[in-house]
Amino acid sequence: MDALKVVMYLVHFLVSLALIVLVISQTSRHEGLGAVGGSSAPSMRGRAGVDEQLQTYTKYAAVAFMVMSALLDMMATKFNWV
Repeated sequence: MDALKVVMYLVHFLVSLALIVLVISQTSRHEGLGAVGGSSAPSMRGRAGVDEQLQTYTKYAAVAFMVMSALLDMMATKFNWV
């Protein structure tokens, strides 16, 4: 059971890192407070295809994170992994 515990936590850690990287690598739609001062240039981005792929990957990573969290919770309560 210790090997399963290590593998589960390692996979959860890797999914968490992937989710963080995917969220950080996306461009924001509103560009924060820069749009208030007029410094936003939406036509200069040119990353429409990449942004859509990143959104898809982020959705998959978020679902994987939620599933892994639920599995870890069930396994922790069943096998007393605290």
